Amino acid sequence: MLSKHAIVYRGILRELSKAAVTPRKTNQIVATRLRSIIEKARQSDSPTIFQDVQNTLLFLRSQREYKLLLERYNPLIDLTAEERIQATARRVGLNMPITHTTERGQ
Repeated sequence: MLSKHAIVYRGILRELSKAAVTPRKTNQIVATRLRSIIEKARQSDSPTIFQDVQNTLLFLRSQREYKLLLERYNPLIDLTAEERIQATARRVGLNMPITHTTERGQ
C-alpha cells in the first residue's frame, strides 16, 4: 500500500502532466523539486508541510477544472475582439459588413 505522501506526489505529477502544453511532458526540474519537498515533508512528518502539498494538489485540480469549464461555456474566450464581435453577430443571425481599408497616399 502506498503512503499518503506517495499518493499526493503521484496526484500532483498526474495533474502537472495533464496541464502540460506538450502531452505527457512534465517539466523535470519541477518534478525533482516537488519530490524533494515531499521527501522533506515525509521525513519531518510535519502536518503543515503535508497540508501545503495537499492544497497544491487541490489547486492544480481546481485550475484544470476551471479551465475546462471556461472553454466549454465561454468558447469565445481565446478570440480577438474583432473575431468575438463577428461570432456574437453570427450567433444572433447577423453578418458583419466587410470593412474595406483604404491605403494612405493614393
